[in-house]
Amino acid sequence: MTINRTLERAALATPAAMSSRLRGLSDRAIAWLFIGPTMLILLVINIFPLIWTIKLSFTNYRANRPNANVTDVGIDNYVAVLTDPDIWLAMQNTAHFLFWTILLQMLIGFTLAYLIDRKFRGHGFWTTMILIPMMLSPAVVGNFWAFLYQPQVGLFNYSAALLSGVSASSFSMLGSVTLAPWAIVIVDTWMWTPYVMLICLAGLRSIPDYIYEAAEVDRASKWRQFWSITLPMVMPFIMLAVLFRGIENFKMFDMVNLLTSGGPGSATELASITLKREAFEKWRTGYSSAFAIILFVAVFGMANMYVKALNYVKNR
Repeated sequence: MTINRTLERAALATPAAMSSRLRGLSDRAIAWLFIGPTMLILLVINIFPLIWTIKLSFTNYRANRPNANVTDVGIDNYVAVLTDPDIWLAMQNTAHFLFWTILLQMLIGFTLAYLIDRKFRGHGFWTTMILIPMMLSPAVVGNFWAFLYQPQVGLFNYSAALLSGVSASSFSMLGSVTLAPWAIVIVDTWMWTPYVMLICLAGLRSIPDYIYEAAEVDRASKWRQFWSITLPMVMPFIMLAVLFRGIENFKMFDMVNLLTSGGPGSATELASITLKREAFEKWRTGYSSAFAIILFVAVFGMANMYVKALNYVKNR
């Protein structure tokens, strides 16, 4: 009997038997069987820090004094964040950065995608060349452009000084309160426009050729085809690119930190830079936790509304 049971178990453990048992499950059950463990790990990794941050946001905890007496302060941290003029200045700088980077990246990215979609001679080579900035790490890009912005030897700074008619030694993109915000906009646009171009190019390539052929039969001009066919059918892809770049740029930190560290003064002090200062320079952990939760709720809420608008445009 023991031998028979051993043989039965061995038979059940064979690949054929396991395949037979899997065939007895529904597609949904098999999907959960494969992705369930991964989702559980991701939830643990993401949910625990979020819950811990929410807990700290209601206390006066300071990470540099972990053994100090920690007391609950209610919503005082949230009130302090929402009434802090420095926070609102950082949010204003972030809004300026978001608006101009997204606008420039959409315009330039779509234009490049439209040109490359024409499939001119050598378009593969130029596509690869355009994608190079996106392949670099933000640390490399930050250091590269910091060199280009150098007042004495920086090529970009020297060229801008010549165009403006001032001495190169007295001209500084990163040292000017007026020009520094535009300096980081230029760098981010240079780096991430290829990403937007790829998304727009995917949208252009997804448009069936027979639609343009029908439009040509109806004698529609190229301009009419662009406004009536190309732009409406690519619009969901453009909106998707806006969503991705908006979320990424809202939490932009590394490149700006390398270029300006929020300076000069507070000209490029984005929300992420302010959060870092409060958490790891001033060590106001409870206060910075409240600020982080407010940023999370703001981004999540705006992204949720935007996704609903995206679904509306796609299903219209």
